[in-house]
Amino acid sequence: MTSKKTPSRPIRARRPLDLSGVRTYPLESRVSKVNVADFGKPHARRASFSAFASSLPRILAADQLRVVAASVARGRERRRPLIWGMGAHVLKVGLAPLIIDLMERGFITAVALNGAGIVHDFETAVAGQTSEEVDAVLGSGEFGMARETGEEINRAIVLGDRDGLGLGASIGRYIERRRGTKFKRLSILAAAWRLGIPATVHVAVGTDIVHMHPSCDPGAVGRASHLDFRILAAEVARLGGGGVYLNVGSAVLLPEVFLKAVTVARNLGHKITDFTTANFDFIQGYRPNTNVVSRPTKGVGRGYSLTGHHEIMIPLLAAMLVEADRG
Repeated sequence: MTSKKTPSRPIRARRPLDLSGVRTYPLESRVSKVNVADFGKPHARRASFSAFASSLPRILAADQLRVVAASVARGRERRRPLIWGMGAHVLKVGLAPLIIDLMERGFITAVALNGAGIVHDFETAVAGQTSEEVDAVLGSGEFGMARETGEEINRAIVLGDRDGLGLGASIGRYIERRRGTKFKRLSILAAAWRLGIPATVHVAVGTDIVHMHPSCDPGAVGRASHLDFRILAAEVARLGGGGVYLNVGSAVLLPEVFLKAVTVARNLGHKITDFTTANFDFIQGYRPNTNVVSRPTKGVGRGYSLTGHHEIMIPLLAAMLVEADRG
């Protein structure tokens, strides 16, 4: 069966838009976002780090990194809290010496970790190594079953809870006093205990390998971590007037904890204005940018998002701060 084709009708030609009447303006009169004065400069051989930092473009992330460094330096001058919330990856990529140096220089006045952070901090201090190959041992059920890690971390938490300490202080005190700890100098928590700096640990029960061990006392873990939340909230309550909160490598837990700390501090009447937050990570996520960078600072502070690997970005920031150290 053949079908009859509908005769195609010709499309009526339309006139192209006449561009002869387009209005223009002089290029020099336009406001532009990029100016040659902001361009980067070639690095000179044997030049100082200060010269290198100054040679970076004054555009986007490079300029924001300078602003964050300047905000931290300003906060130290004003004696405001400089809180570093760090995911465990920061410890795993070998940044403990830099973090401890900044603590000693006064560029970090409080530290907040997640539960995995105490595992890597403890193992580094005791064994000089950390971060197991999960794929290689998961099938045999050996993942997370290192004896010293499970037994001693849980013992430290129980002892600290008994003495009214938070979780971070419990681990820091234990490592600092532990005999034969070869790499104690690389423990962020031990350094915090030695320096009298608040170090808080915020735990989600079941997320950390030490929760699988029979020595885990969930009551002690919960009490100690809740005390740490209150200690962190007290530091957050003092951020106004030049304080800084940096979220480095925590995608979910610490941004949520920070948002609640801000909420309870403001609920109790603490005015948190004129402060800076920043999120450092190699992938920008919803919670850090919403709960750290955006919501808490809206209309009252400044928030920045800086993308890059921790093992590159944090040494850059640390070096800028050391160069700014006049103390």
